[in-house]
Amino acid sequence: MNLPRSDLALAAAAPSRRWVPLVAGLALLLAVLVALVSLGLRERERDEERALDRSELMARVLADSATRSVEAAALAAATLGELLGRGIAPEGAEMRTALEQALVSLPFLRGIGLVDAQGTVVGSSVPAEVGLQLRLAALGAAPAPGQDRLGPLVPARSLLDLEVGSARPPAPAGVGFLPLVRGVALRNGMRLSVVAQINPQAFTTQQQLLLNDPNADAALVSYDGRLIAATPGVQRQPGDVLTQLQPFTRFLPRLEQGRWEGEGLRNGPQLAAFRTSASRPLLVLVETSEDAVRAQAQGRERGLAGAALVAVVLIGAMSLLWWRYILTREAARRELDRAQAEVARSERALSITIKSLQELIFRTDAQGRLSFVNERWTAITGLEASSAIGTRLADRAPEGERAAVQALFADRADGQMRRDQVLLVDVTGAERCFEVAVMPLQQEGRLVGFAGSAVDVTARTVAQRALQAQLAFTRQLMESSPLPMSVVDTQRHYLLVNRAWEEFTGRPRSEAVGQRVGSHLPQPQQAMHEDRDRQLLATGQSQRYEAVVPHRDGTLRDVVVNKMLLPGDDGQTLGVLSVIVDVTEFRNAERATREARDAAESSLRAKTEFIANISHELRTPLQSIIGFSELGQMRSREQVRLAAMFQDIHGAGQRMLGLVNDLLDLAKIESNMGTVHLERSDLRPMVQAVARELEPLLLQRALVLDLRLPAQPLLGKVDTLRLAQVLRNVLANAIKFSPAGGRVELLAECCDEDDTLHIAVSDRGPGVPAAELESIFEPFVQSSQTKDGSGGTGLGLAICRKIVQAHGGRIEAANRAGGGAVFHLHLPAGGTAATRPAPL
Repeated sequence: MNLPRSDLALAAAAPSRRWVPLVAGLALLLAVLVALVSLGLRERERDEERALDRSELMARVLADSATRSVEAAALAAATLGELLGRGIAPEGAEMRTALEQALVSLPFLRGIGLVDAQGTVVGSSVPAEVGLQLRLAALGAAPAPGQDRLGPLVPARSLLDLEVGSARPPAPAGVGFLPLVRGVALRNGMRLSVVAQINPQAFTTQQQLLLNDPNADAALVSYDGRLIAATPGVQRQPGDVLTQLQPFTRFLPRLEQGRWEGEGLRNGPQLAAFRTSASRPLLVLVETSEDAVRAQAQGRERGLAGAALVAVVLIGAMSLLWWRYILTREAARRELDRAQAEVARSERALSITIKSLQELIFRTDAQGRLSFVNERWTAITGLEASSAIGTRLADRAPEGERAAVQALFADRADGQMRRDQVLLVDVTGAERCFEVAVMPLQQEGRLVGFAGSAVDVTARTVAQRALQAQLAFTRQLMESSPLPMSVVDTQRHYLLVNRAWEEFTGRPRSEAVGQRVGSHLPQPQQAMHEDRDRQLLATGQSQRYEAVVPHRDGTLRDVVVNKMLLPGDDGQTLGVLSVIVDVTEFRNAERATREARDAAESSLRAKTEFIANISHELRTPLQSIIGFSELGQMRSREQVRLAAMFQDIHGAGQRMLGLVNDLLDLAKIESNMGTVHLERSDLRPMVQAVARELEPLLLQRALVLDLRLPAQPLLGKVDTLRLAQVLRNVLANAIKFSPAGGRVELLAECCDEDDTLHIAVSDRGPGVPAAELESIFEPFVQSSQTKDGSGGTGLGLAICRKIVQAHGGRIEAANRAGGGAVFHLHLPAGGTAATRPAPL
């Protein structure tokens, strides 16, 4: 190795230092090896301790889960007992419904039965169990009325297996249920027992889901040491006695929780813990294989061995380089001095930062006397920060709050952060609310003081109070609303209803709250409301729809339902607000108006058709009379008297013809010819109404109407009454000329290439000659195909064209391939204008 001259000079000046790096490196190597071995042993102990901690935590979680399940079953049994106590018959339909609902809401129950004192099943969620005579000894002694008892594991699938003299095969090994029995006293003095059959397999499923560790297993055990349920890794059967385990020999009943190492549920040493139920004679055992924990530790220890090898190489290299450290020590010392100066500057900057904080930062001794406060103290109290040293924070609190403030500085062994909201007096003498957090400071296991902070939350507290007042006002406003209103949770259970809702439905809120929405409605209506709620929860968009619901007087009412989401404080959905508007009277008036309008139109149409027909019938003989009278006048010129008679006949005929023409004009005026009022409307209801109106004509000729309407609104700017007249005339012609038993097609669509609505009426009648496709729209002109008497007056299509032209549209006729005619109506699509008159 080629060394710099300066390094060689220093080495020659101090030969006694040559061996120092080697000796120090060897000592360091030994120290590292010892440290790695110690670390491996300590980590193994920590692994075992962590395994025990996890077993203890999981035992507590599983015990709480099992307790909640049993308490839920007990609550269901108590609810059923209350129903029985109110006089509901155990064998009645209402009780069967309650049993089925309880079974659906508690999936870990196999069934619920009602058993009298003689062992007869008088009611059950399983209809086959009703009437069975049970062996009551298997369920244990019946508890007193109003009390419940969790019995031992019963080796049976259900109450059917407990029938006296039953020939059913015994339940398979490991199959059984936990009976939770509640005593009930009926009004007639009769006593019943509500027997909820808890499925132990539900506990096994909970244990597997929560553990999620292939090296861990758990079991649910009764206080007498009998196994109830366990994960698949436990090779024991339900009913096995486990009193030889340490929870029964070492801990119970003195302690309700504990941990141990040694024999457990499985073969081999275990790291185990147990926890008893808070309210039931049950305990949960959780264990982890000690061999598995050690196997994991061995993998880490191999990594430490590799690290040791690397350390040997590094220490050797460091030993060779150490001598260079002697040469650079002074430079390093200078760097250290600069670093210390930098630390000092950082400490000063930190001190300035603490002083500028808007929170009160403080430190006290073990007795709670202040030893440091930042500048925030001056802003709060108006006193110098130095004056606070030696005083207590409780001195700044009102008289009634001082004990609570001083309690934060009590000498407790927990060593945890302490928090509380307290009142302190500010510089003006006003009381302000502070959120105080205090952390104990310990040194060598001894309390030496406290460090803490105080944040002014007065504004937040005032805002919270204002919010509570606003919520109370909102509730009062909802209660005083005349509209029926309700609030349900996301599972569709009533949370709140107002007085108007009670008056509308006839159901008191005491019965409705907690019940599922729509439980009193028929299934189709329930499905409709559930679908709307799903849309609301999925999209967040308010829902508005019409429905038919029963009123308290038994009638069905038309209502408009408005639903919107209610957000919670955390941004999640709190529930759904529903508001019901009764529109029954409006709908009745609407129907009455429509029926009256239809009747008036029908009457007017009949009168118009009568006038038009009778006028045309009169024209034919009048033409003959006038013609013959003119011929008579020409041939009787020589006979004055006869000529005068023909002249009188001719004059009377002309007068009669003028009268007929007046009748035709009257017919045109009364056939809705005049001014149209255009409004933006959806044409689909009008088309459907015309189709319904002509259904009798279809039935008379055994015709089928193929009505095709789009799903989206068909918006046009039309006079619906006038356009209905056009469609009625065209569709009636198609029905009149279609062969019996045929098909008439009516198509409505939006839009054509020129942005117009298109309505087409097609038939399979005789059609229209090509030369007459345009002339048939002229007044008094009929197709040559219909002059055999099947046609009308020849005015209908002329009137239709004038009405369509008044709409800014056009009507056309064409022949179909294969026979028949099709009439096309083209109308402008709906614009933004509202209503305007248009002359015919």
